[in-house]
Amino acid sequence: MKDFKVLMPHSKSETKMDKKDSLTVINEICQMKNCTKCIYFESKRKTDLYLWMSNCPSGPSVRFDVQNIHTLLELKLTGNCLKHSRPLLCFNEAFDEAPHWSLLKELLIQIFSTPRNHPKSQPFVDHVFSFTVADNRIWFRNYQAMEEDGKLAEIGPRMVLNPIKIFRGSFEGEVLWQNPHYVSRINIRRQIKLAKANKYMDQVQQKKARKKRLSGIITYKSDITDQVFATN
Repeated sequence: MKDFKVLMPHSKSETKMDKKDSLTVINEICQMKNCTKCIYFESKRKTDLYLWMSNCPSGPSVRFDVQNIHTLLELKLTGNCLKHSRPLLCFNEAFDEAPHWSLLKELLIQIFSTPRNHPKSQPFVDHVFSFTVADNRIWFRNYQAMEEDGKLAEIGPRMVLNPIKIFRGSFEGEVLWQNPHYVSRINIRRQIKLAKANKYMDQVQQKKARKKRLSGIITYKSDITDQVFATN
């Protein structure tokens, strides 16, 4: 979250919100901050991270499942850019192939692009925000634009956004689109536990079968006369 605050000079931060409050309270907070766009990070079970992007207060809004996130300090890449410089937004062709991708593209443009003549922004462009649709997910990368030959050097951070639902309103309202390919974190954990349980049962059955198989094998020929000379 701190990395995105650095990358977006037009952002305004807010303290943590109480989980008991409804998400629609964010619309009131945005109104007090004089903001028309919002990014909200939602954490659940201390392991699951979700991201809301909304056009406040009228909508639409979208909820993402954040996957494979890497911070600037974690990556330590060679790219670099000046603080509060303006980004160039780049989208691949897949954003124009379906209506829901086009809607997400417009929402990303309005959120991540720095407003013109913003007092905190620098009047030049030296890095690129790349948004790529692959595997029904949005892959975000941040690159430095090299002056010498036009090549790109990655700066960070990285993240993969898996869209879940698009709502007509801001954090509420009718569901305009739902991802048919999305599998929730709960179902993924359930499948992992089930796979482990099945693996354990297979091991138990293999041990029983091996024990039964070995018990029926005669390792040497027995002599029935040995019982005659057996002594206690």
